[in-house]
Amino acid sequence: MPLDDLLHRYKARDLNGKLERATNPALADAIEHNICTVAEIRRQVELRKTRQDRIADAITRFSGSMGFLYMHGVWFGIWITVNVGEHPIIGFDPYPFGLLTMIVSLEAIFLSTFVLISQNKMGEVADSRADLDLQINLLSEYEITRILRLVDAIADKMEIAEASDPELDELKSTTSAEGVMAEIAVRSAQAKKL
Repeated sequence: MPLDDLLHRYKARDLNGKLERATNPALADAIEHNICTVAEIRRQVELRKTRQDRIADAITRFSGSMGFLYMHGVWFGIWITVNVGEHPIIGFDPYPFGLLTMIVSLEAIFLSTFVLISQNKMGEVADSRADLDLQINLLSEYEITRILRLVDAIADKMEIAEASDPELDELKSTTSAEGVMAEIAVRSAQAKKL
């Protein structure tokens, strides 16, 4: 769901300026809270953007649109028509259109720079989200392991046969994020050698 749609649903603000949660009876309160939190995080990211970031984003957005493509098609068509015509007075850039080539090359340099600026900012936001995801996943892993240990202890106390499953013993052990990352690195290196 685009940011504007999220913000439209959550226009009401509390005294601190944060977005208040709308109530949708089809959604659980926890989901409503999470949607509002995501919308607020995105709003804060937008508020932290500098004027230059906003300009770069606007240029990137426009240069990636069909309007931009149509505008260039018309511009190139007029340019070529004027400069290939039989009127030497009107034509100012004879074939092979050196001036047009230079202008388009300069435009490409600037557009690619704007795109890179926008991508860098999007990368920073993506890195922040990945860090948040990792923190939440690690916390969830810890909580699930704790719950599993408690449930297993209850099953042992009640002498339930499924409690002696060897797979359950593996799942009860704490997962080491460092160990997982090290194993991924080793296996990635091995895969590259193949």
